[in-house]
Amino acid sequence: MTIPNITLNDGQTIPQLGFGVFKVDPAETERIVWDALEAGYRHIDTAAIYGNESGVGAAIAKSGIARDELFITTKLWNDRQKGDDPHRALDESLEKLGLDQVDLYLVHWPAPANGNYVNAWERLIELRDAGKTRSIGVSNHLPEHLEAIIAATGVTPAVDQIELHPAYQQRDVTDYAAARDIRIEAWGPLGQGKYPLFEEEPVALAAQAHGKSPAQVVLRWHLQQGYIVFPKSNSSARIRENLDVFDFTLTGDEQAAITALERGHRVSAHPSEVN
Repeated sequence: MTIPNITLNDGQTIPQLGFGVFKVDPAETERIVWDALEAGYRHIDTAAIYGNESGVGAAIAKSGIARDELFITTKLWNDRQKGDDPHRALDESLEKLGLDQVDLYLVHWPAPANGNYVNAWERLIELRDAGKTRSIGVSNHLPEHLEAIIAATGVTPAVDQIELHPAYQQRDVTDYAAARDIRIEAWGPLGQGKYPLFEEEPVALAAQAHGKSPAQVVLRWHLQQGYIVFPKSNSSARIRENLDVFDFTLTGDEQAAITALERGHRVSAHPSEVN
């Protein structure tokens, strides 16, 4: 099983399928990330606000996996966007992770009411140039936020990590990103269990046709659209199941039927509301 790599607009590469640790208990993070690394994941997505960077770092150290085989992402929280604080914030994250450099550093939310996201982006450029992160990007940024940071700096994010699942596909963001070679990372790719996605007929029928679980079908739908995706689970069996998605292909009709599940159903907060 080989996880495909995607080339970013800065020339770096990223594994298309990774493992997310959103809401993973800090006390359990080392064990769970160790399970993921043992299963074959090499891309781990964390964030300062998750409170579990130390557990991720402990699992990395325990694994003995060569650093150049791993892709580690973390994120700048909203209250660290002012002045030079992003520099201090990343230093703190690196210390917790036990790393000299992350592979991708993201502005977690634009937090527009605070008015600091352009400054945050300028500081991330400095951090990339200083070698503390290989690539830089954003999360939860809408076209208006992307326009502002690109206009201010001339630097286009490598990725935009957004809520994306069949019922909420954010075509305005994905179309904007595609036109500028910004790669989309899908968080909440399975809808966070907040609606009965797995019972939707196109998902259930495709799962039956391919002998796969509904979750595997939805992850495959993401992958075939070129999205970067990182499901999370506390279960070793589910961690392995989510990785077993490279031995089948959805047909064009199956893919289209799942895409037709779009209904503008956001399951989390709107970017203008998180400040």
